[in-house]
Amino acid sequence: MRNADIRRLDREIQATQKKLEAVRRGEWWPLNGSERRAMARAAVRGSYRVVRGRSTGRAENQMDSTTSSAEVRLNAELTALHGERQRLLTESAKTKAAKRSSGWW
Repeated sequence: MRNADIRRLDREIQATQKKLEAVRRGEWWPLNGSERRAMARAAVRGSYRVVRGRSTGRAENQMDSTTSSAEVRLNAELTALHGERQRLLTESAKTKAAKRSSGWW
């Protein structure tokens, strides 16, 4: 394949790695819509329980599970991108070897 495809995948891999690190730091920007809604719901429920003077354990667990599911999703994306990059590199190497072997000798 072309080098442009490999460079595009490299950029996507770097972006996904940045998202994964941001999720591990507790940032919300890399989360998708449903994950953001779940986090907001848990935060509101937790703050409501704090105001009432009750425990926030369930809300904290919900936020933790949402964060871990986002990490799993981003790890799966990263694995898929690495696999696609490896496939492109292998295909490129095969094409290059075929060009060399079909030479004048």
